[in-house]
Amino acid sequence: MSKNENLKDAINTFVTSLEEEQKKVKENKKDKVIESKIKENKDFSGYSGFEKLTNLLKKTIELICLDEEVTIEANKEESTISVYGKDLGIAIGRNGKNIEAIEYIINLIGKRKKLVDKKIIIDIKDYRKKNLEKIIEIALRMADKAVKEGRKIALRPMPSYERKIIHNLLSSVKNVKTQSRDDEPNRRIIICPFEDS
Repeated sequence: MSKNENLKDAINTFVTSLEEEQKKVKENKKDKVIESKIKENKDFSGYSGFEKLTNLLKKTIELICLDEEVTIEANKEESTISVYGKDLGIAIGRNGKNIEAIEYIINLIGKRKKLVDKKIIIDIKDYRKKNLEKIIEIALRMADKAVKEGRKIALRPMPSYERKIIHNLLSSVKNVKTQSRDDEPNRRIIICPFEDS
């Protein structure tokens, strides 16, 4: 499966989640909230491209998660935007798939409209940060296990940015090397033990 098919799957999952969530909300209440959000629209002509995308993301999350107060922390130098609120589960999605879809769309708009020249990384309620901490812990534990047992260990499939972090992390660990195998969306890291010559 190609990367484009993986992104299409993420977007389809995101759209399906939105449709399910919208069925739970009464139609008249939903219409009033959306109407009030549209009325809040401002003229962003004096804003930088990054600020425009930050505001677009805030409005998008508020429309996805109706009735939620959304707070944004943006870091232009690092090209990161963190979103906070009480119930943002639908914006996160299962295994972070909706975050990936939202990030893809925001970056696509930024690229096509020439608003930014660097990829923006989006996190919602620190989901990615916490997930990354877990992945790093597992990778270190599995590297230790690979060395002790003298065998290769395959990690679960993960997105390219997570694989890159693990490759970099384990490159400094003695007696192991890493490889990637399989195709997207099932691409995974294999941790291989090796002896010093």
